[in-house]
Amino acid sequence: MTDEIIDLTNCDREPIHIPSSIQPHGILLVLQDPTLEILQVSSNSQKVVGRQPDELLNKPLSDLLNIKQIKLIQQCLTEDFESVNPLNLSIKYQNKSIHFDGIVHRLDTIIILELEPKKTKEKTGFFDFYQQVRGTITRIQKAPTLLEMCQIVVTEVRRITGFDRVMVYRFDREGAGSVIAEYTNQETPYLDLHYPPSDIPKQARQLYTLNWLRLIPDASYQPATLIPANNPLTNQPLDLSLSVLRSVSPLHLEYLKNMDVTASMSISLIQDQKLWGLIACHHSSPKYVPYNIRTICEFIGQVMSVELANKEASEDIDYKSQLKSLQTQFVEGLSQAEYFLDGMVQLKSQLLNLVSATGAVICSGDQYIRVGQTPSEAEVDALLDWITPQLHHNNLFETRSLTKNYPAAESFKAIASGVLALEISKVHHNYILWFRPEVIQTVNWGGNPNKPVEVFSDGSLRMSPRKSFELWQETVQGSALPWKPCEVEVVTELRSLVVGVVLRQADKLASMNFELQRSNEELDSFAYVASHDLKEPLRGIHNYANFLMEDYADVLDNDGIAKLQTLVRLTQRMEDLINSLLHFSRLGRAELIRQSVNLHELVPQVITTLTISRPQSEVEFHIPQPLKSVQCDRAQINELFSNLISNAIKYNDKPEKWVEIGFIEGNGESKVASTSLTFYVRDNGIGIPQEHLDKIFQIFRRLHGRDDFGGGTGVGLTIARKIVERHGGRIWVESTPTEGSTFYFTLSAEANT
Repeated sequence: MTDEIIDLTNCDREPIHIPSSIQPHGILLVLQDPTLEILQVSSNSQKVVGRQPDELLNKPLSDLLNIKQIKLIQQCLTEDFESVNPLNLSIKYQNKSIHFDGIVHRLDTIIILELEPKKTKEKTGFFDFYQQVRGTITRIQKAPTLLEMCQIVVTEVRRITGFDRVMVYRFDREGAGSVIAEYTNQETPYLDLHYPPSDIPKQARQLYTLNWLRLIPDASYQPATLIPANNPLTNQPLDLSLSVLRSVSPLHLEYLKNMDVTASMSISLIQDQKLWGLIACHHSSPKYVPYNIRTICEFIGQVMSVELANKEASEDIDYKSQLKSLQTQFVEGLSQAEYFLDGMVQLKSQLLNLVSATGAVICSGDQYIRVGQTPSEAEVDALLDWITPQLHHNNLFETRSLTKNYPAAESFKAIASGVLALEISKVHHNYILWFRPEVIQTVNWGGNPNKPVEVFSDGSLRMSPRKSFELWQETVQGSALPWKPCEVEVVTELRSLVVGVVLRQADKLASMNFELQRSNEELDSFAYVASHDLKEPLRGIHNYANFLMEDYADVLDNDGIAKLQTLVRLTQRMEDLINSLLHFSRLGRAELIRQSVNLHELVPQVITTLTISRPQSEVEFHIPQPLKSVQCDRAQINELFSNLISNAIKYNDKPEKWVEIGFIEGNGESKVASTSLTFYVRDNGIGIPQEHLDKIFQIFRRLHGRDDFGGGTGVGLTIARKIVERHGGRIWVESTPTEGSTFYFTLSAEANT
């Protein structure tokens, strides 16, 4: 290694997915598909199942498992293994049966079977699972902010697992991480400490996106090697990316040892199919977590992943509203100018306030208009030549540390370390550049991140994880405050608005923005009255009615108590109606966060959540063909499918209920344009009379008694219509009483795949 630069980025090249060994708390068998002949086995088979590796190699799996268990595994070969794991298996050893969790997955033409001995008789029924997670899921969903949700998660995971320390670890754009929530009984806190990207190398982050959960029961383990080391079919090391027992990098084990961590577990947090962060669990002594408990933790991680977009969208609400207002004022002012450049000159201060910049440059042809603190015209000209080839598909470039990639910026980093550039027209050379000054910051690291190599007395070098994780502070120069996503979004939207002004369409756009602003102010006023002036006395009535029943139960007769109980029910229903109305009013003001959403992944998640919340409902779900990916707001489309599928389950009195979710392409329906993609939710429920089809989308409109079919406020379909219309689509229903209903809806965004 002396011939190459040695630092912890070398870890990015470590082939951690093919270690040719496993952790020894279970065994691994590689099976030929479909004969189930054993091709490879881990070297610890004697210790776990009482059979030497050479007794198992090239033998059928039936030499180890009974015929009933073999048939169970064969049945699984045609299914999605995620839906059947773990298998309950047992093996006779020393005149007694040892019970195992069998975890199966397919790799090309082979089957990998992993056996983990069950330590105790574990509860694995659906009801037990539901009981363990329902309270946690409710608290996660009700958490008002991202950080509060993270704190709830670490508290619940530590309660469920018993780990000494549980943290939420969040990645930034460069791959560095920071601890944003922590619950521990340890003296040294890690909260708010930062960790460099090399702590979790790129290929390790990739594996975290493939596996939701990773367990190391004892970091001092001796690996059990695979016999033979290479797969006989390929003569290559076996890819253990999806293995739950896969052995861990020696560097990572040393890293844990340096942290005084003996056992660890990590749960992936994934947003937009990218690793957002981890729920990291540490323990100071060996700790095995049973598979059923790991499944609960994995589900919590999945629910939290779904909620991330909702919580992040609710952050900085006031600042986002301010930016929207500034954007409207800017466009209105620009539309009143006869020429684009004249309008820009008149709006210098607004241009800076739009993204909290200290300087800006407006480029039009060969003319530069500088506002605030900016580099010289020659420096801007050279910078623009460098930026232009790097503009993304949305005509945008951003950085908070320009000198990292553009060394010439060193001379003006004090005023322009941060740059946000927008291309309005490449043909006419119209650009806007915003600048932010250098902000010298102190970053709290978990140990010194800059000492990756040990030098021995003989001069040899060795990569080594740092040995101290105590607070280590670093002064960072050459960086500005980061551009917030909402600021980048405002600038992205600004381009289309400015083009509209240039094309003399701004008068109509300004009018629309004015009406939208006035409408939002009225909705805000209503939300304030509803939440404060109505809900507070309503809660008082509700509480005093309960107090009367508790304190004067021996004085009141049955009729008096019954009337108070009715009063409590009515106040609760009124609060539910107010909450529904508030949610509907806020829905129209919430920003659409458009992204590519794979509906074939989202819809099963919705079904799983609804099934857990309605364990008494037995419904058969059909998805005839893989659903498309579309550009949409993930959180709102998740709510749309939740409302429609929930109604399909609720309004069904058949002994055998079914719900079908699918889509129609082209002009398969007379109401659908040839270029449209129409999604539908179909059921065999009670149906809707023809005369009510146009009324069901009205707010608070219910076709049944308030307590029939599980009750409700009558707002769900109104919200569904609002979501569809905000996405530029339409929603309608076709129904036959007693036979069922089909809700159709379209979205303006085209399907991706």
